[in-house]
Parts: sequence; C-alpha cells; structure tokens
Amino acid sequence: MKKVIYKFSAVVLMGSLLFSSCTKDFTEINTDPNGTPTALPEQLMAPALVGTLGYNMLRNRNFNNELMQVTVDASDAEGKVFRYDYRATWADYLYNGLYSELTNFKDMYKVANQQLTFNKSYKGISVICQSWIYSILTDTYGDIPYSQSNEARDSAIYEPAFDAQKDIYMDIFDKLDSANTWLSAGTAISANSDPVYGGAVANWRKFGNSLYLRLLLRVSGKPEMTEFCKARIKKVVETYPIMASNAESAILRWTGVGPLSSPYIGVREQDFRAPGIASYFIDNLSSWNDPRIDIPTYGTSSINRWGIAPYSGSYQGIPSGYAPGENPVKKCYFYSNTSAVSLMTEPMTGMMMNYAELKFILAECAIRGWITGSAETYYNDGAQNSITLWLPNWTVPIKDFLTAADIEWDEKLSFDDKMERIHKQKYYALFLTDMQQWFEYRRTGHPILPKGAGLKNGGVMPARMTYPVYVQSTNPTNYKLAVARQGADQISTQVWWQKP
Repeated sequence: MKKVIYKFSAVVLMGSLLFSSCTKDFTEINTDPNGTPTALPEQLMAPALVGTLGYNMLRNRNFNNELMQVTVDASDAEGKVFRYDYRATWADYLYNGLYSELTNFKDMYKVANQQLTFNKSYKGISVICQSWIYSILTDTYGDIPYSQSNEARDSAIYEPAFDAQKDIYMDIFDKLDSANTWLSAGTAISANSDPVYGGAVANWRKFGNSLYLRLLLRVSGKPEMTEFCKARIKKVVETYPIMASNAESAILRWTGVGPLSSPYIGVREQDFRAPGIASYFIDNLSSWNDPRIDIPTYGTSSINRWGIAPYSGSYQGIPSGYAPGENPVKKCYFYSNTSAVSLMTEPMTGMMMNYAELKFILAECAIRGWITGSAETYYNDGAQNSITLWLPNWTVPIKDFLTAADIEWDEKLSFDDKMERIHKQKYYALFLTDMQQWFEYRRTGHPILPKGAGLKNGGVMPARMTYPVYVQSTNPTNYKLAVARQGADQISTQVWWQKP
C-alpha cells in the first residue's frame, strides 16, 4: 500500500469524530468539508460512496485476499496475514475510514429529512449505506460504537458506548424495513449524484432488501435468532423487491474520470503485482476451465478477464500458509500494467453486492427449507451470473459447464456437501466484495480451505480484527466494558454470531 494511504489514516486518527477527548477547535478540526450539514444530499452521496469503496477495496486486497487464499504476499517476515498473523496496527485503517464516511451518510440523512430538502429516497439510500457500513464494521470487530457513534459534533459524545452485536443487527433490520418503505414511493433523485445506479431508486430498494437477506442469513445460526431470521427471510423473499439480474447488482463502476478513479490506481504497479495468486484460488478455476481465466474468450489480449498473468502458458499458484523457509516461487499474479487488462483499471472492482451472491443466499435458504423454490435452480443461476457478470457474452449452457467441471448440483449430497458446493461457487462470486469471503467462511466453515504448516493462531481462521490501540486510551471505560462482554481483544475471540 502506498505511504500516502498510511499518512491519510494517521490524519483520520488524529481527527476522529468518535474518540477525540480534546474539545478545543473541535468543530473546525473534526468536520469533513464534504460532510457538512449545509451540503445537499446529492452533494454528499457520491463522495461518501467513493470513499467507502476505497477503504473496502484496499482491505479486500491486502487483508481478505490473504486470509482467504486469493493471494499470498510471500515472505518469511513476522506479521504475514496469509499465516493468520497480523499486528494490531492493521485495525486502524478500516475502522477510522468507515466511521469517517458514516458521518457523511448521517449528514445526508439529516439534510434529506429537513422540511426544505425532504426526500424519502435519499433518506432510504442513506440508511441502506449506513447499514452496509455498520455491518462490515461489526462483522470485523464485533461490538462497536453504533447508537452513539459519530455524535461528537452534534451531541458532544466523545466516548461512545459500544453496542452489543445482537442489538446492532436488530436495529439494522428495523432500519432496512424503513428504507424499503421510503424507497417504495419512488421519489426522484439526481442521476449525477448516484455513481452506483444512476438515479434508479427502484434498484436501490432492491439492493437494500438483498442486503437484508445477506445479514439475516449471517446471524441465523444463533439459536435465539433462527426462527426470527427464517420468518424475516420468507417475508423479504415473498413480499419485497430484490435484485433480479446482473444489471441490478450494486457496483460502483469506475470511469477513470476525476473522483471516479479506482483506488487501485493509487497502488504502485510493482506492489500490485507483488503478491502471488494462491493455489486454492487458481487451481479450482483452472480445473474447471473457468472462462474468467480463459485467454481465448477475451479478445486478442494475452491476459484473461481478471487480469491474471499465466506462468509459462499455465496457471500455477503459491500454497497459502506455507512454513517459513519453504520459499515457494511466485508464478501467477494479478497483472498491473494499467494500459492493458488489469484489475487496477477494471471498472467493476467497486463491488458492494452482486446478483450471483443473492442467488447463492437463496440456494442456502432453500436447502434449509426456509423458502420455496429449487436449490438447484438458485445454484445454477448463481454460477451462471457469477460468470456472465464478467463475461456477458458467454453462452455455454450452465449445466453443461458445471457437469464438465464435476461441480453440478446433486440432490443426493449431504447437507454439508451441498453447503460446500454452494459456498465454493459463492467464494468466487464474492471476489472483490470487501471482506464477505472471510465473514462467510467464519459463519459456515465453507469452502474448505487447505491449511499450511506455517499457520499461526493455532491454525484457526482469525475471528476478528482487534480494536485500534488508541481506543484503549481515548475511550477506556467503554472499551473495557466491550471486552468484558465480548471477550479478550484478540483475533481468536469470536464475535456474537460465531459463538455456539
């Protein structure tokens, strides 16, 4: 990551709206010029979306991808994420960044709710985006400031309480219900303010309800939540509009013009291509003859759709979690020439939630018996749309592709084997989507990842990031209460929805 990113993180740290105990010149120091209450909702929306995607994408690249065996930043140094070993300093960047963008979305809501600027659609979109961000924060850290967060400027709350994760989720569900109602009115918004859907309010409503399903499924494994989640999932699927095609996926498509330039452009080319592709990620795609890494189907370029550079005409990865001293040779990597096919300039890397993910959510709900419909159909639709999102002209019948790859649906499989089949495909559908691969693995244990001899943390997938170190000194009372309720501030402490 470029040094400028770390410098920016330090600036955010010094000016945190959440935890600063110094009140001198607070308004001047801690007010985002893009997020002031005098700005209109249409002025706040695009910068907040761009900023949020920037934080998500960079942590997806160097944290999620390393844990989830997409890449391996090969080294024998201490603190390598691919070995389940990371320092407390990893926590600051995402925590500071996402809370700073919440200020903008909260201001967007406040202004949209005022009499002179009242707009139900901007209110609903703001609530959806806040729910999206808070879900990432709580799934990353566990209990977090929620009901009192971002209140330093307006309410002088400099040491916010940490809400229990269950309470956060329950409030998010209520807010997503409200957003669905507000957006049902179809109140127009400015197309120029919306880099995700170009002003299509109906698509925001569908995204909000699809996100609702993601989050209901996330906590459905808790015994006290199962019946509640089953009922809500059934209600959303049967009565709320949800995504119906790839075109309705929530993706901020980078244009490369002005502020809509991918955050990956800020990564040095040599740093972008430094991590090798992990064996798990590339071996599956290669064995399936997956078209997303099939060179001939992508014009005359020598690089495939995902910008993975082949090695001597084939795809070979690095085993993740290898022991120090083994020193495997990096072979395949993500191409970094910005003048060619590369994720550095790819428009679709601004991934929030795609249609294929929704289909795999429905497939899991179907095998659990929570909704009607065919799990096989949902699974096939998910696999097909996962591919055609990237290759819209791909026309191979999905059943033929899945059968040839020996990953077709089989109703005779055990429940666990069906979960493995669904989640192996979902893993690829979640490629580039913040840290959803990591969250889903922690929830389900799928897909089954190989374990190298060099793994730390007892060989167990880390359950969370620790809280930023500065929180212990700037919000000590509430920090201690959170740790006493949740457990030790360690990467091995499970968050509420993970605990049996």
